[in-house]
Amino acid sequence: MLRLLCFCFLLLFNCSSCSKDYIIPTISSERTTKIIQNEGISVTVIIDQPNLKNVDVLMVFHGTVSSDQDILTAANTTLDKFKGILDRNDMMLISVAYPQENVLLGDSILQAEAALLWLKNTANQELGITIGKIFLAGHSQGGYMVTRLNTLHQTNGVIANAPGPLNLVYRCQLEENGQVQQSAVCTRLKNVYGLTSENSDAYFERSLLNFTNGFKSDILFVQGLNDSPIQMYSWPIFKQEVFNCTDCQSRQFVEILGGEHGSLFDSVQGKSAFNSFIGSH
Repeated sequence: MLRLLCFCFLLLFNCSSCSKDYIIPTISSERTTKIIQNEGISVTVIIDQPNLKNVDVLMVFHGTVSSDQDILTAANTTLDKFKGILDRNDMMLISVAYPQENVLLGDSILQAEAALLWLKNTANQELGITIGKIFLAGHSQGGYMVTRLNTLHQTNGVIANAPGPLNLVYRCQLEENGQVQQSAVCTRLKNVYGLTSENSDAYFERSLLNFTNGFKSDILFVQGLNDSPIQMYSWPIFKQEVFNCTDCQSRQFVEILGGEHGSLFDSVQGKSAFNSFIGSH
């Protein structure tokens, strides 16, 4: 009887010890807002930092907003969206609140680049951490930003969801003809360059279709095939141009049947591709 009791005690003890091995530790994080600088260019970033000394980083970029008063809200929302689909809880997320108001579309690449260079060169000292891998991710105009950044600097990988505007000539021409509602983006361009019929090259130079070469890192594009007609008009052209690139790193496209503008966040296929891409790089 005594031997039986001892055996049961040892069995319970061992099972209890085994179960503890499978408990996933909770990693706390702290969110702060910080103005960073790189070579005289400043931009506000929101940092979601885990309580770890060694971290990989996901730097994210929001989509279009109408006013700079909404930028911090957009940056926080974008951070939450990407954090919500990320399988890992040990990565630091940084959301870049790049400006929108009173700038021509594309000019904010200066602030986006400043944030990335700060992360690469200075953030470890300022934050007291060791930074490992760096990934970029963006939604909509944020996807435009990370795609352009990928032509400038190498990282461990880039993810762009529904990147755009793809073709500013087409989009702004529709506005000029009264076929779609006017936007601040095209109005500002018209005030500087005139109509698309008068200066189409200036509009095209700022379109994402003009940045389909020279990708320095692997990139994943996610696109819902039920996105807006303006996006889908140029999507096959953009996709083919990227496929045709001869000086790019690996390009991967995931298209979501029936998916809309936020397919990366709303679809199982998009979320799976996102995490698989990060996990494989």
